[in-house]
Amino acid sequence: MSDAELNLPEDKSLLILDDDTPFRTRLGRAMTHRGFEVVEAASVAEALEIAGKNPPAFAVVDLRLGDGDGLQVVKALHSHRADCRVVMLTGYGNIATAVAAVKSGAVDYLSKPADADDVAKALLAAPDAKPAPPDNPMSADRVRWEHIQRVFELCDHNVSETARRLNMHRRTLQRILAKRAPR
Repeated sequence: MSDAELNLPEDKSLLILDDDTPFRTRLGRAMTHRGFEVVEAASVAEALEIAGKNPPAFAVVDLRLGDGDGLQVVKALHSHRADCRVVMLTGYGNIATAVAAVKSGAVDYLSKPADADDVAKALLAAPDAKPAPPDNPMSADRVRWEHIQRVFELCDHNVSETARRLNMHRRTLQRILAKRAPR
């Protein structure tokens, strides 16, 4: 995707907030290649400091972080710069968090792993534009696997508690967890 296709404004500053270092670095590099001036942050505290000192025109914010959640960063960005366009990223996608993100001021909500082209399109989309359907949506098996992994993580990797919450036999859950993620 070229700069002409992206229609970048004059202020190309972009904050990427994610505690997953490899993902943040890859996305930062990809967005730099697309013409953005990237600043990376690994924590809510770091992002709040950046928002206060030099608020960016754009931001890509992870929802769940080690020291808080991205929603407070979205609010801070908008309090320091009302025209900041924020895209919320999360590995824990559901309707409630999507609504909370949009109410906080995010212009879009994408599930991880997000493609850099999708992130750029979401950041630069016209306010009234409807998003195009994804080119490569997750399969139903992958969505199920992601949901199981999220619940497993929320239960602190306790197989019995996860199986109870998912209304699934513990041995069935153990077999699912032992397999690789579906494509």
